[in-house]
Amino acid sequence: MNTIIDVLNQANLIIFDLDGTLYEDTAHFDLFATKLQTELPKNVQDAFSKDYELMKKGQHPVTVGKVYNVHDDTLWTWNPFTEQLSHPQAWDGTILYKHTEQQFPAQKFDLDKWVSIGDGWWPSYVIALHHGLTMKQCHEVYNETKEDMAKQEGWLTKTPGLITYLHFLKTKKKLVLMTNSDEQDTVRLLQRLGLANMFDTIIPSAVKPNHTKQHYTELMNKYNANPEKVVSVGDNFMNEVAPALQLGMHAIWLTADVSPQTHDNLWPVQSLTEMMPSWVLR
Repeated sequence: MNTIIDVLNQANLIIFDLDGTLYEDTAHFDLFATKLQTELPKNVQDAFSKDYELMKKGQHPVTVGKVYNVHDDTLWTWNPFTEQLSHPQAWDGTILYKHTEQQFPAQKFDLDKWVSIGDGWWPSYVIALHHGLTMKQCHEVYNETKEDMAKQEGWLTKTPGLITYLHFLKTKKKLVLMTNSDEQDTVRLLQRLGLANMFDTIIPSAVKPNHTKQHYTELMNKYNANPEKVVSVGDNFMNEVAPALQLGMHAIWLTADVSPQTHDNLWPVQSLTEMMPSWVLR
């Protein structure tokens, strides 16, 4: 039976996400939430804080894996394999329509109406939207947080062995970075992490999940790689993992929890150190 090391050894193309993937720690999520809270009117800041703390304890309907409808303030469950939305919930968790299902392909994701809660950045983003911030305001705060992370000490912890391992992989395989961060932010973070000039191709502003499959297909054509020899590495199930599995690729999913998803080509890890051979970490 193949191990995660076997899968990487057999791959000829590896596609990495950036944010939440190529560095450790989660404290920046709290930093983002604090900044969002201060942008809200004072009369709803306590309500934001209460929702955020309940979410962190797993006691709130806002959870990673849900999709939020900005227009009607509802939360939906999204099946990454059938690409269906179901079980719409009100903000208090009440199920609104038990048997409602609708097809919802990721490539048709309406970014003006829907927000995918795909990783740790998005719960506080959605909570801020619910309490009155606009998407534009939330995105401005997100960019400010990313700038602080790149400029200030203590927010970006390098993954042990990652630089050495990527140098090793680069001699044998094609490495691609594909991120929703813009080019300036991407360059700044890569330099801070010591990962500049590590990738054969960098795709910033990738508009995941809408364009994920398109990018993957174009990269496989560019590098003449069959899906079973391609690995996607990321922390956002909707953005990087589900599209890869749908195309027959392998996917390494960084997730803090034990994965509820099962698939022959899915490899959940809590740190990228779990995908490295032992010699890298000695």
